[in-house]
Amino acid sequence: MGVSGRGDCCSQFVKYGMFISNLIIFLGGAVVFVISLITLVDRNFLSELLGTNLFSGSVYALLITSAAVCLLAFFGCFGAVKEIKFMLLTYFILLFLIFVTMLIGGILGYVFREKVELTMKQEMYSSIKLYGTRRQVTTAWDITQTRLKCCGVESFRNWQGKLPFSCCQEIDRDGIQRKPCQDNPTLSNTYNNGCYEVGAAFIRDRANVIGASGIIVALLMIFGMVFSCIFFNMIE
Repeated sequence: MGVSGRGDCCSQFVKYGMFISNLIIFLGGAVVFVISLITLVDRNFLSELLGTNLFSGSVYALLITSAAVCLLAFFGCFGAVKEIKFMLLTYFILLFLIFVTMLIGGILGYVFREKVELTMKQEMYSSIKLYGTRRQVTTAWDITQTRLKCCGVESFRNWQGKLPFSCCQEIDRDGIQRKPCQDNPTLSNTYNNGCYEVGAAFIRDRANVIGASGIIVALLMIFGMVFSCIFFNMIE
């Protein structure tokens, strides 16, 4: 079994083209995997305040499919070297399925960010009442306010009782020393931005990056499918 006599030059071009396209697909899949992983870890402190798992679901979908893309890229290269039609056909089918999944995941990352922003505001107003009574909610608010340098949902006035220590402006970089703000909060000793505005921007920026990277890699996979089809037809 081998390449038919349609031209060694043409067959070598297609084979190298498949190698290069798979290398690019592998690198793209690796980039999406890293970005997805960082996004999941980085937004973990906001998980209790999002109020929905839609955004997380799209990121998980991209994480899994990007890992599968990296493995499939090796599979495609091996099929090209061995010139096995069955492997090339299997590669094309799997690549197409992952292409659809990754493209949908990338699009959902954009679509669901609006839903996330809406539910996040509602969840923040609901969870702020549970501060101090539920450990997970308390930790989420403290980490969010410290990390994003914000206070309350829209301002420190959302805290109708005593302000959390995490609302006070930091004096040192470690956040150990802060301005006294809990008993007499003002714009000069508390974080001025609300956590909804800052948190929504935080999610939106990451949704843009991961959505764009997923769509770009999905489009790059088209080249892998094209070369696999051409090479499949050239093998006797």
